[in-house]
Amino acid sequence: MLGSTHGTFTTDLRARVVACGESPRAAVHGVTAAPGDQDVSGRPLYAAVPDLDRFFRPESVAVVGASDAEGRPNTGITRQLLAWAERVGARLVPVHPTRTSVFGIPCVPSVGALAEPVDLAVLLVADPLPVIEELAETKVRFAVAFASGFAETGAAGAAAQERLAAAVRRSGIRLLGPNTNLNAFERFREDLDGPAVALITQSGHQGRPVFTLQELGVRLSHWAPTGNEADLETADFLSYFAGRPEVGAIACYVEGLKDGRSFLLAADRAARHGVPVVAVKVGRTETGARTAASHTGKLTGADQVVDAAMRQFGVIRVDGLDQLQDTATLLARARRPQADGVVVYSISGGTGAHFADLATAAGLRLPALPQARQDELHQWIPEYLSVANPVDNGGHPVGDWRGRKIIDAILADPSVGVLICPITGPFPPMSDRLAQDLVDAAEATDKLVCVVWGSPVGTEEAYRTTLLGSSRVATFRTFANCIGAVKAYLDHHRFTGTYRSPFDEAPRTPSPSFRKAQALMRPGRRLSEHAAKQLLRAYGIRVPREQLVTSAAAAVRAAGLVGYPVVMKASGAQLAHKTELGLVKVGLTSASQVRDAYRELNDIARFESIDLDGILVCQMVGRGVEMVVGVTRDDLFGPTVTVGLGGVLVEVLDDTAVRVPPFGEHEARSMLAELRGRALLDGVRGAPPADVDALVEVVLRVQRMALELDGDLAELDINPLMVLPRGQGAVALDALAVCR
Repeated sequence: MLGSTHGTFTTDLRARVVACGESPRAAVHGVTAAPGDQDVSGRPLYAAVPDLDRFFRPESVAVVGASDAEGRPNTGITRQLLAWAERVGARLVPVHPTRTSVFGIPCVPSVGALAEPVDLAVLLVADPLPVIEELAETKVRFAVAFASGFAETGAAGAAAQERLAAAVRRSGIRLLGPNTNLNAFERFREDLDGPAVALITQSGHQGRPVFTLQELGVRLSHWAPTGNEADLETADFLSYFAGRPEVGAIACYVEGLKDGRSFLLAADRAARHGVPVVAVKVGRTETGARTAASHTGKLTGADQVVDAAMRQFGVIRVDGLDQLQDTATLLARARRPQADGVVVYSISGGTGAHFADLATAAGLRLPALPQARQDELHQWIPEYLSVANPVDNGGHPVGDWRGRKIIDAILADPSVGVLICPITGPFPPMSDRLAQDLVDAAEATDKLVCVVWGSPVGTEEAYRTTLLGSSRVATFRTFANCIGAVKAYLDHHRFTGTYRSPFDEAPRTPSPSFRKAQALMRPGRRLSEHAAKQLLRAYGIRVPREQLVTSAAAAVRAAGLVGYPVVMKASGAQLAHKTELGLVKVGLTSASQVRDAYRELNDIARFESIDLDGILVCQMVGRGVEMVVGVTRDDLFGPTVTVGLGGVLVEVLDDTAVRVPPFGEHEARSMLAELRGRALLDGVRGAPPADVDALVEVVLRVQRMALELDGDLAELDINPLMVLPRGQGAVALDALAVCR
């Protein structure tokens, strides 16, 4: 029975809080992944973290193709690089074959003529490949290639990019680009303090809204425009920023991922350090995916898998650039929540009710304030107004001393972690007083205070000076962005508070199950149902009692051993859908029925020209909840595990959840919670609750199989997996497996 081995492959995800800034090895207890560690498939278990200090703060910069000739594109770029080098304290060396100086600075004719090593070479040339090959002889650490016409243009460009990438690998230089821009060398405000937002974009223009947050007082520390990612990629900058003490949040615009595994390892590093990652990832639709591929030349990935993988590792996915701005800003600047209760405070009952509806629907918890707290609020708010939550003050109290008293009383309640005040439009002087009271209260508390300023004008003094001038109040322009950012804030701290890296628990060595299973694999072939079930048995997944027979007499003997009633099925590597062809017989209760069924199944197979390895005589399993558990390969992330409602429902409802291994028990249960039909497992219309623990165990065994057989298994489909009543286990009634 499966229950007798329950827990063999489960992962205990209980962990202590990951403190921001802790070293990765100290961040969690028990066995941890460290640089160089590999899983059972030989894949890394820890993010590679490039030392990018000298990229962002070089001591010397060579500009290849520098120019000061008016009207030439390289002249504007050279001028911007000169200004940037001066700001970061770097010495700039122009490189040009025919000039003696550029902007009065002595020029060298080639990179080979550089008198001393430089940290960064900026290549203002149409074809960077010859320059990279020449740089290989120098001590240059980093290079930037702006040139386009590579993988974003099609097959020929992709081949040219691969030649460039190969040259970079041989040289030992780290390259940003090609098809990148000057965003890394922008002017960052140095008069702002507090935690900063670090920005990663594959399209420079898409990062502009985040960059301009500096004009609203939000600190930005870095901008990495990754372009085509021939070498340095999003994951490299994500890993680097996660360890920077000044970075409070990382904002990303991602069109396609160069390598899914590297991205997850980088996200894992950020989660270990408690650094929030907020990302716009395009490719939700076929049109978006196609456009992104033409822009960057990388895979966008199956969106359901991308979405699940990001959630697994705490990456907060948003849809719009406005959401990216608001969510990253809040997460960078807000302190850890003291409670998850949200109180809506407004001057209008209609506004409060509207906001409360939206917030509750989004999953925020709006607890009713205790009666004692309500009584306290009614000292300043008329009795006929509701102050349970949302709190309606009726308007007049915000214009005098009562306004601050109300705010302080709400924030003093231990159930409250967030106070949100929607101000749908200015109504001076009361709105001015309200904004100032909210700012003053925010300065006096560790709790989060949010304001939604709904005026379409946005030039009001209360908004531009009072609210935006505060680093403690989070100010939004829309209800939706406020609610989304607050939910992300609470979810992030809930996630990191119990985070334990799944890579720490990934198997390093093959299990005994692997050795049994590998002997069953047939490269490039589909396994018969019988062989696929042997594969499941190797990993301890329960299947019905059954025998494979090749004669009617053997079928009768097998039925006696298995026990009536029985199910008989044709078994062959060609068979994917047996029921449609009439190759399954259910509920056979006698020897004569078994003999007749055997002959009929063989006749159908001959008529359909299907080769069989025999007929399966199977135990007939009692009724339960039919589920599907499977393994497929994603182009970006490799093996993925899917669970959902099975039988015919899998095609009708498409109710599934997916995860990228490795993952543990907590994540397996989260998959079930995502299913629209989850209530079926709890028992409906008098049906008993299903054995959810056994189902979780099957999911974990399948993900172990996916990891260990990564090089051998292309696809696995257990459908249906019959989940029996609680305590009785789960049985794989049918299985399909395809070998790589």
